[in-house]
Amino acid sequence: MPRLVVLAACLALPFSAQAQASQAGDWRPIFDGRTLDGWTPKITGYPVGENYAETFIVQDGAIRVSYAGYDKFEGRFGHLFYRSPFKAYRLRLNYRVLDAALPDTPVWARANSGVMFHSQSPQSMTLDQPFPISVEFQILGRDGEGPRPTGAVCTPGTRIAFDGVLAKEHCVTSKTAPTIANGTWTKLELDVLPNGEVFQKINGQVVQHYAGVELDPSDRFAAVAKAYMAERTGPLALTEGYIALQGEGHSIEFKDIEIQE
Repeated sequence: MPRLVVLAACLALPFSAQAQASQAGDWRPIFDGRTLDGWTPKITGYPVGENYAETFIVQDGAIRVSYAGYDKFEGRFGHLFYRSPFKAYRLRLNYRVLDAALPDTPVWARANSGVMFHSQSPQSMTLDQPFPISVEFQILGRDGEGPRPTGAVCTPGTRIAFDGVLAKEHCVTSKTAPTIANGTWTKLELDVLPNGEVFQKINGQVVQHYAGVELDPSDRFAAVAKAYMAERTGPLALTEGYIALQGEGHSIEFKDIEIQE
């Protein structure tokens, strides 16, 4: 795009949007499409870095959460963390929910995954901790015939606010997101702005908008991360953290993972 056109487009934006646009860097991949270089697994019951039963693999240019090596799920929730934390950024990727869940996968976890952000590091998680303290851009596929919109936001050990009002629910379902058939490649975008606003998008459509991300010491998930929570003696506000891809007993793939800081 010619420089003058870019300038004109920026001048048409509100001042805050102009500032954010002018400071944004280039898009860059954080997954090379061939290996898990730069990514660290943490699976419930196993030490950081142990990729039990090759839960996370690369296949056909995508990161796959695979349960081919499992007989049962047995609560082995998994998260694959990118190596460095981020503060203000845009993340984009494509995902698709795959085949059936393992037989003992909890009903709520069927066709269920997510992208965790503002997360604690994998090294700070306890051995048996099922979920990192984080915010989750939840991915839901179809499970049954009824509607099941993707794009909820969940808050393990954290809390968020909609229009200045703290959310009471652990997971807030999107009122505008579609129900997407399993096996369908879907575009996911996450905007974490410098002013603390967060936008979740599915196929270009905003499905969640909230702000005020902070730790919630009273949350039930905070109890399993006592050491991490104890270290956070200052403000509760969460303004940065790690990104992780989730495995909850149902196979899913992620590809074209890029970030713009």
